[in-house]
Amino acid sequence: MTTVHPTLKTFDPSGVGLDNGNLYGLPCDYDTAGIIVFGVPWEVTVSYHTGTAQGPSRVLEASPQLDLYDRDNPEGWRQGIFMPTIPEHLLELNQQVREAANRVIQATEEGIAIASQPLLQTDLDNVNHACEQMTGWLYAQASTALDQGKRVGVIGGDHSVPLGYLQALAERHPDFGVLHIDAHADLRHAYQGFRYSHASIMYNLLGLPQMSKLVQVGIRDLCHDEVALIQHSEGRIVTHYDAVVKENTYRGIPWMQQCEAIVADLPAKVYVSFDADGLDPKLCPHTGTPVPGGLELEEVFCLLRQVIRSGRQIIGFDLSEVGNGEWDGNVGARAVYKLCCLMQL
Repeated sequence: MTTVHPTLKTFDPSGVGLDNGNLYGLPCDYDTAGIIVFGVPWEVTVSYHTGTAQGPSRVLEASPQLDLYDRDNPEGWRQGIFMPTIPEHLLELNQQVREAANRVIQATEEGIAIASQPLLQTDLDNVNHACEQMTGWLYAQASTALDQGKRVGVIGGDHSVPLGYLQALAERHPDFGVLHIDAHADLRHAYQGFRYSHASIMYNLLGLPQMSKLVQVGIRDLCHDEVALIQHSEGRIVTHYDAVVKENTYRGIPWMQQCEAIVADLPAKVYVSFDADGLDPKLCPHTGTPVPGGLELEEVFCLLRQVIRSGRQIIGFDLSEVGNGEWDGNVGARAVYKLCCLMQL
């Protein structure tokens, strides 16, 4: 039975979306919401397009335009969804260290050894320290919310963002898997020297022993070292390459059947890490590192539904790499709402 918070009892989900500063115009706050969604404006280590630091704001701005009926969980809005104020201090810190990160990125692209240049090494150290601050902030915020019995979601920002939340979850769940939707494997070790690179998030997650399985979907842009890591993971990493998914479809294997096979590798508790560039770029044109190919949004939703149909539980999620565009925000807001509704089931 769905619990209705007092602030939602008189809310009309069929009415005009309220521009009240909260996700989806829902009239709840931190105390009365069942799900807390943290927006983290962070993109310090991005090496291609910038703008994903504005992703949380774009999702927030677009969200009141959504209708709230969800076929999988029609009463999902009743649990209460709240987004705390996007932290200005993190956006300022992001902007402060971006120049240092850019110098390091340019040097590595020119083949300069960072360790041989004291000024560049200082830049790298400053960036890594700033990323630790962001990670620690999210860890603390997520821990507080989880201790209060709330469910938590995260909107980035680049894909380095959710590490702190996953560290908090790992302290509360001794065994869980990650369903990773992305164009990239994100298994690089300290890419360009950044320990918390957006390209290293899944590598860093491998350091959490509670994360027993990493199942990746939509991967279509990765390096030799990442392939080797996957191949030598002894089954801890299962990667469904986009090209193979497409070939299976061309052979006549229905997407539903592929979803069943993908989900079968996951344990009972599942964290969803959804990088917007896992989608076809027409759905996320301003994402940080777009790659041709990818999934339709409804294909992702079908996969997420299969997680629930199989009896598994979604314990948390992040949506990362949402670009600084109105359409990107619209698509991102729909993805977040679907995840919130499914996480309650």
